[in-house]
Amino acid sequence: MTHHPTPNRRLALSGLAATGLALLLRSPAARAQDALLSEDDPGAKGVAYRADAAQVDPARNPLFKPGQQCANCSLYAGEPGQPQGGCGLFYGKEVSARGWCNAWERRPG
Repeated sequence: MTHHPTPNRRLALSGLAATGLALLLRSPAARAQDALLSEDDPGAKGVAYRADAAQVDPARNPLFKPGQQCANCSLYAGEPGQPQGGCGLFYGKEVSARGWCNAWERRPG
């Protein structure tokens, strides 16, 4: 019978530390890509989200009007000029600034 040593606490903690460090060292672009909402996400499908408003079919989305996009929506929390940012509908995910969904509301001002 072969004896397999069980991992000790020190080994487990060093593994967790290495994993955490690897996640922190990932490039901001890679982390942002992980956080970007996919059009295939069930929540995104529920509001007809498109990452590019130019791809919205007005016949299927009668609420859409040219010029509407996430960057000028009141739900968008991204910084001006950035390609993507947070959205009040999708906690922990970012949407494309050029995107659109049927929850779009004009940003005041």
